[in-house]
Amino acid sequence: MAKYERSFFGRLDDFVPYLDRAILSGSMTASVEDSTDVMAGDARVVVRVYERFAASTRSRVSLNITAVGWGSQIYVSAITSGGTEAMFTKIFTLGEDTFLDKAVQAIDAFGATGFERR
Repeated sequence: MAKYERSFFGRLDDFVPYLDRAILSGSMTASVEDSTDVMAGDARVVVRVYERFAASTRSRVSLNITAVGWGSQIYVSAITSGGTEAMFTKIFTLGEDTFLDKAVQAIDAFGATGFERR
């Protein structure tokens, strides 16, 4: 399992579709497996579960992204799992690391400016 967390300024309404495009365009096998979007007081919570095939480990890898937005602030947590053939311990995490790297690049690019770079 690999994890990345970050806070930055921006609009969640801009960030979520940007992230969807960035993750899905990063791999032809990537898909959104499920999602939810809820309001909790003044905060909005968006969860996306992406999945893709990791050729390096010949298995599926999932990426769970939770984004919380309130006002002009966004907090993001990205966690990967799967992608190993071992039964009792993780031997290869390359598939997870690669999937997370794609998310980190997108999150950091958006977080650097608070809006999508075109």
